[in-house]
Amino acid sequence: MRRLLAILATAALLSACTSPTDTPADDPTASPSSAPSPTETAPPDPGPTPEVGECHDLSLRQAVAVVGRTAPVACRRAHTAQTYFVGRLDLTTKSGFTRRVDSRAAQRQMSRACTTRLPRHLGRTPRELRLSMVRAVWFSPSPARAEAGADWFRCDVVAVAGPGKLLRLPRRTKGWAGPAMCATAAPGARGFRRVTCGATHSWRALATVDIPGRRLPARGVVAARMDPVCRDVAAGATDDPLDLTWSQESPTREQWDAGQRYGICWVPA
Repeated sequence: MRRLLAILATAALLSACTSPTDTPADDPTASPSSAPSPTETAPPDPGPTPEVGECHDLSLRQAVAVVGRTAPVACRRAHTAQTYFVGRLDLTTKSGFTRRVDSRAAQRQMSRACTTRLPRHLGRTPRELRLSMVRAVWFSPSPARAEAGADWFRCDVVAVAGPGKLLRLPRRTKGWAGPAMCATAAPGARGFRRVTCGATHSWRALATVDIPGRRLPARGVVAARMDPVCRDVAAGATDDPLDLTWSQESPTREQWDAGQRYGICWVPA
């Protein structure tokens, strides 16, 4: 037994001390040793940058998603959005801190840039666009793409056809008039739905009234401000001065917070 243990110990010692150079040259299984090469990590992909003039076939849900990028489609095909401006996000604060791409500050930057450029793209005034179903929507890279270096934002023009649905756009939207705003019932009525005036409707929007102030005034204050304007609009839309019908739509709290600082005057179609 002692001899067996001594033999095993000697074999273990020889095995531990053997180096690759000790391997017989005629051993077909021998191979030179080499140090493992370091694993190379591919740099993160920021993805492609959008281009002005691209078209997209978006659903209404996709149009309000804000963050992300959809693949463009040929403008000769059916599409519901077209890119009219591409800008660069400024995500660095004065103190050197980097904001998230989905931060409120980034959203304000995109909102301001896209809404101010849409009237220019369509050749219409901001007040005229209030009475249309045309809207500006904007998109930014995903947070992962932004961390990889993507700093673009994209402005698209869309037109709402009705509840939950976008209208198909023409191949070229530069200078496009867009559909006017109508409704299926009077504002506040149970069946009220905004639709294009090309669809079945019973009311149409004819004017807007600015509402000043930083906070949304009480409903009675808004109504008193809108009443004379809407009355005059209704009088101009009828041949019978004794039969005046109109409806006022004041902004909701949500609309006011989103930047709508005006009410809308409606008359029967």
